[in-house]
Amino acid sequence: MASSPLSAPAGLRALLRQDGMIVAPGAYDCIGARVIEQAGFAAVYMTGAGTAATLGYPDYGLITMSEMAENAGRLAAAVRVPVIADADTGYGNELNVTRTVREYEKRGLAGLHIEDQGFPKKCGHLDDKVVIPLDDYLAKIRAAAAARTDPDFLLIARTDARAVIDFAEAVRRMNAAFEAGADMAFLEAPQTREEVEAVPRLVKGPCLLNVVSGGKTPVLDLADAERLGFKLAILPGILFQTALAAFDAVLAETKATRRHPDMKVSLREKFRRVGAEEWDALRDRFKTPPAADGTTRRSAAE
Repeated sequence: MASSPLSAPAGLRALLRQDGMIVAPGAYDCIGARVIEQAGFAAVYMTGAGTAATLGYPDYGLITMSEMAENAGRLAAAVRVPVIADADTGYGNELNVTRTVREYEKRGLAGLHIEDQGFPKKCGHLDDKVVIPLDDYLAKIRAAAAARTDPDFLLIARTDARAVIDFAEAVRRMNAAFEAGADMAFLEAPQTREEVEAVPRLVKGPCLLNVVSGGKTPVLDLADAERLGFKLAILPGILFQTALAAFDAVLAETKATRRHPDMKVSLREKFRRVGAEEWDALRDRFKTPPAADGTTRRSAAE
């Protein structure tokens, strides 16, 4: 008897038990999630900034929990690899955090991260943020840990205290979050190479590195991040920022030449990449009714 496939949380935990670092590029829609999976990456990260942008907003805390959870669920349903999602501040106090974890978990996510910013929050690489008192944040982490029905569901604690207070406070908060039940630490926006290198050394548990082009953190080679001891690297803007540049280029060409540009991907390939072959097979499967003995009848053409 074939064994059942692992759940998304169990699959992610299995990856984390392996040597090395998981790289999870960021997706904001199902096209991006599928492309990441097809490229051979072991996990997908749902970017909060990208999700906000799909609804026409900047990453200023303007998106609700239900909007984020719905998008996360669509991504998780579109791919077979684990999806880790941004859950911002948990959208309120520990009661809101409890519901957030439940909503994300039942939509098939492998894990999420919750931060200590005040609400409304901002992208971690923007200025003028605030963080809540540590005791209030730890209450959220305890609530998130207790809300899980699957103990494998990954709870990532994020702190923005480096920008608001200092690096030492950020480390202190991450270690306190582990004691409160977090599984991984996300110390956002260390500002020097030395600070990046210190994170896995000073934080007493698995660490996530946020790789943001143009952000406050120096961009490291992923191989260097792995050697430093990070267990997970997310690249939230890799598709979002690339897409903006590609959109600008193709639209500028179209406007200047007044011709439809040559497409880099064929029409057939476009649909294949989002599952056309699977749906074609289903359509063919049901064209011929089964025989009385349960076998499939051969069509007249055969």
